[in-house]
Amino acid sequence: MFFFYSILKILHIFFVISWFAGLFYLPRIFVNHAMAEDAATRERLGLMEAKLYRFMTPIGVLAIAFGLGLWIFFPGMFSGGWLHAKTALVAGLAGYHFYCGRLLRDFAAGRNRRTHVWYRVFNEMPVLALLAVLALVVAKPF
Repeated sequence: MFFFYSILKILHIFFVISWFAGLFYLPRIFVNHAMAEDAATRERLGLMEAKLYRFMTPIGVLAIAFGLGLWIFFPGMFSGGWLHAKTALVAGLAGYHFYCGRLLRDFAAGRNRRTHVWYRVFNEMPVLALLAVLALVVAKPF
């Protein structure tokens, strides 16, 4: 049983790290896209955004799926108020992810109305969420 638990946890952590790499980088591409002055650069950045989003979406699904697997198969190890707070943060991150998809579609359709400064601030949201999730998981404060 310990082996199964370890495999699930390793896969969960691996996919969380991979998903966050995308959550950190995609909005950074949006910053550059909002600053781009020529069509060729905008087209290249749009292609990068689309490819990254298509790549990171199943990774995010797997991160959440393996986390749910840990909770389903080992409920005694994952209980308490901290887990509810973490779940709420993960739901917020999933919403952030899908909102990035909406922003990507807006860029593709030429409907971006946000400045690069807005995207710089937007880019910090998953950093703060990750810090909060780590604090909850490690400290289990409630």
